[in-house]
Amino acid sequence: MKKITVFCASSPKIRNEYKEEARSLAEKLVSDDYEIVYGGGATGLMGAVADRAIELNGKVTGVIPHFMVEVEWEHKGVSKMIHVADMAERKKLLIKDTSAVIVLPGGTGTIEELFEVLSLKKLGQFHQPIILVNTCGFFDPLIQLMGIMVKENFMRPEHDEMYHVVDKASDVIEALKWIPEWSKDAIKFAAVK
Repeated sequence: MKKITVFCASSPKIRNEYKEEARSLAEKLVSDDYEIVYGGGATGLMGAVADRAIELNGKVTGVIPHFMVEVEWEHKGVSKMIHVADMAERKKLLIKDTSAVIVLPGGTGTIEELFEVLSLKKLGQFHQPIILVNTCGFFDPLIQLMGIMVKENFMRPEHDEMYHVVDKASDVIEALKWIPEWSKDAIKFAAVK
């Protein structure tokens, strides 16, 4: 079974449009026989993804630090839950042996996870597709910022190809078919010269 990592928010106070897209993503991944690996939370988009996948008898793995378990953020319905020491270990396990990373809207944690995997990809340490699901235009400012980074020579134009954007979760599976493999020699063009 192929694995897909999903980075997303845990906030329960978000608009329903975001939750609907999270559920739609879970449906697409389960129907295409992907195991979903995510941050282990029970609320917000994390809960929406896990709940819908479980309803469809999909395979879900959560990865959550002990301190989050202690404050009862852990999803009790996920049968395979991996407890880790800290956030750094969590991020390593989330992307280990994954086929791709899908990023739904979120707060600082989601964006931090996204930028860590983008940095790893830029340095040639991660080669799998990274797809942003741009629900309600959420990622538009970030996409603009990435363009400015290239324009101002903080990154090369090739680095704009490290991630791809889809408007709807239903487009993720199709995008995975056409996204080119990231260069194994990415370290050679990691720096702007």
